[in-house]
Amino acid sequence: QVQLVESGGGLVQAGGSLRLSCAASGRTFSNYAMGWFRQSPGKEREFVTRISRTGASTSYADSVSGRFTISRDNAKNTMYLQMNSLKPEDTAVYFCAADPAWVRVGVTGTPGYWGQGTQVTVSS
Repeated sequence: QVQLVESGGGLVQAGGSLRLSCAASGRTFSNYAMGWFRQSPGKEREFVTRISRTGASTSYADSVSGRFTISRDNAKNTMYLQMNSLKPEDTAVYFCAADPAWVRVGVTGTPGYWGQGTQVTVSS
């Protein structure tokens, strides 16, 4: 089992920044590809970004590319999401996810493990 705990969400004005963290425990962190997903009220959960086991590969949804940056620190068992130039449409609950398979933390959204989510609210 892998336990994932997100933190860092909150309320921010449009144009501002937030940094989310996802702390992992239970298994060897570096064995897992990691991803961030988000869900807004009335909408399905959507892919945001993902990072490979070593951090060498990343991919982003078009809606966040150039504004968000994913990273990980395998020594600290933690993944991060730096969110800049935030927009009201970025308002959502953000979930971190983990799976040994790269494809499962992508747009298919079928990872083996999920965090509980952290709320991000961007005011206009």
